Amino acid sequence: MKSNDVVSSLPNHPTTNNNVSVDAVQQEQQPGLDFIRQVITDDLAAGRTQKVITRFPPEPNGYLHIGHVKAICLNFGIAKEFEGLCNLRFDDTNPDAEEQEYVDGIANDVQWLGFNWDGAPRYASSYFDQLHAWAIQLIQQGDAYVDLQSPEEIKLNRGNFKEFGKNSPYREASVEENLKNFEAMNSGGLGEGKAVLRAKIDMASPNVHMRDPILYRVLHSVHHQTGDQWKMYPMYDYAHPLSDAIEGITHSLCTLEFQDHRPFYDWVIEKVKSNSVPHQYESSRLNIDYTITSKRKLRRLVEGGFVQGWNDPRMPTVVGMRRRGFTPEGLRDFCKRVGVSKSDGIVDVAMLEYCIRQSLENTASRGMAVLNPLKVTLTNLPEALDLTHARHPNVDMGERVIPLTSEIYIDRKDFEEIPPKGFKRLTVDGEVRLRHAYVIKCDEIIKDAQGEIIELKCSIDPDTLGKNPEGRKVKGVIHWVSAVSGVPAEVRIYDRLFTESDPEVGEDFLDNLNPESLKIVQAIVEPALASAKPEDRFQFEREGYFVADQYDHSPEKLVFNRILDLKDSFKPAK
Repeated sequence: MKSNDVVSSLPNHPTTNNNVSVDAVQQEQQPGLDFIRQVITDDLAAGRTQKVITRFPPEPNGYLHIGHVKAICLNFGIAKEFEGLCNLRFDDTNPDAEEQEYVDGIANDVQWLGFNWDGAPRYASSYFDQLHAWAIQLIQQGDAYVDLQSPEEIKLNRGNFKEFGKNSPYREASVEENLKNFEAMNSGGLGEGKAVLRAKIDMASPNVHMRDPILYRVLHSVHHQTGDQWKMYPMYDYAHPLSDAIEGITHSLCTLEFQDHRPFYDWVIEKVKSNSVPHQYESSRLNIDYTITSKRKLRRLVEGGFVQGWNDPRMPTVVGMRRRGFTPEGLRDFCKRVGVSKSDGIVDVAMLEYCIRQSLENTASRGMAVLNPLKVTLTNLPEALDLTHARHPNVDMGERVIPLTSEIYIDRKDFEEIPPKGFKRLTVDGEVRLRHAYVIKCDEIIKDAQGEIIELKCSIDPDTLGKNPEGRKVKGVIHWVSAVSGVPAEVRIYDRLFTESDPEVGEDFLDNLNPESLKIVQAIVEPALASAKPEDRFQFEREGYFVADQYDHSPEKLVFNRILDLKDSFKPAK
């Protein structure tokens, strides 16, 4: 996917004068500008927009995921680039699915990603009085009516892509009767499922979204912001554009799935005669391989116990990615690289992993951890040593003390009794360098009754601390931890949640879950890592990037999550 695709057409942008044609925009397209930024640049230059105002308008009915991160970066990023403002607005029109927990979580996620909204958070529910007044205005203008058909009848008479819809028998009711019934909807005179308010547009429209869409439905639910004040609530497609108008949004940015909704977006704003006339622009949503972002399917994962909650580090939710150890900087960089396009496509998850690794390279201090310990006795180490080494090879993060004792642990994978061809780690009578310490030679193997190796006897070359041995070349370097001073830690090795690049292939996406997506090992880490605080990130040398778990990590029990390994398969364009 290219981040700066030049599109063949732009969204409708009605203006009263000085309108710029699509061809002209394309001819004058500035290098490096995506089509949305081009539109804004032209609007500012032509005076159609004086100050850019965008918004991030989530529905507080769940946790934000990686797709929302792109929307956040786009809306807040554009506002910053063009010296404008960006609102955080909760489009809270469905109290049955919304909770204060989600409101608080969304606000926290936006701030964690590094963005601040203009003023206080806004709510569509704060505009319910105005939306109600506009609904009455639409009735009085003959542009809306109360439909007393059952939900099944309304659905049946709506038609489909092959058949036009049928007019409701209540479509030509008088203004007085519609006002009376609309009042009854909110007073309790018409119960749930007994009535809806519909726009009167065109039941024969080829766009099914224009076939008299529903504006209000009866719902006797307590709202997290307005309590029990209302017994009916506006539909999202009605409240959303009018909330944009109330807030003076200049550029309403959304994904391509809302492209067919734009005619109604424009219709309702025109009909209520709002002083502010925002315009909607659609771009492709973020699709990543090995990843699912459907709220419904993510909920199945949580409620079915396939993951350990919304903040499980394998989840693509912001809370999950944060707990995994992903960085805000890496996520913002990823969204910038993906860019804005009118063409749907699948982004390689390796790009996301690359951006996270890039953000960690110079921010994560180094440390040593042995994930699969094998005991090594250094038979000729005269005394324990405290080795001092930098916490990072290229960035000044201070120093750490690494105790070297006669008993240490190395990782089992770093020793082979019968080494394969090209093996450059420790073997019988072979030599390797201990990271930051001596060159050692394996002199003896000790096995248990079952023939399993339980200990290695090794000798150090005392002349190799901080320098190369004379007369020979030692190629291998392995990490280690003191068996005396090392600290036990639980290490959670996370992998991709799905085995298929398209998790939805087959009959059920759950069939593609990766049974190896989480492994828990009992490791030994160097003493300096015992002071780690929740969300501190490290590179465990030769093992990968890790983070102290946000919730379970404590001085009494160290818990580290693997963010990513060190291998990078993504090659950025030059």
